[in-house]
Amino acid sequence: MTNHAVTKAVLHGPELAHHVVDVLVDRQAENVVMLDLTSLSAFTDYFVIATSDNERQLSALVDYVETAAIAAGARPHREGKGEGGWILIDLGGVIVHLFSLEQRVRYNLEGLWARAQEVVRVQ
Repeated sequence: MTNHAVTKAVLHGPELAHHVVDVLVDRQAENVVMLDLTSLSAFTDYFVIATSDNERQLSALVDYVETAAIAAGARPHREGKGEGGWILIDLGGVIVHLFSLEQRVRYNLEGLWARAQEVVRVQ
């Protein structure tokens, strides 16, 4: 009987951001956008922004993203709650913003970061 060490792939930067996009799209998030902030920001390299039309799904999306991030070797830190309509998950080089429809329009992150390169948009 052989004992093989199992190694877990650790994702960073664009690979982690794309992984989060895939998780959100698979879980029916709406209007998923990935922005490259590498030339504009000192605090993160990528934003992943998505919308959910109800609080229950918003909370489920948070759980899916956090689980996937941990499996990818990240240490998520969460701010906000589903009932507030905006949850931020900090993964270091990737920050995930999950919004209700109303809060996404209100905060307009894509407008605030209009100089960022849009890498992915899935509507």
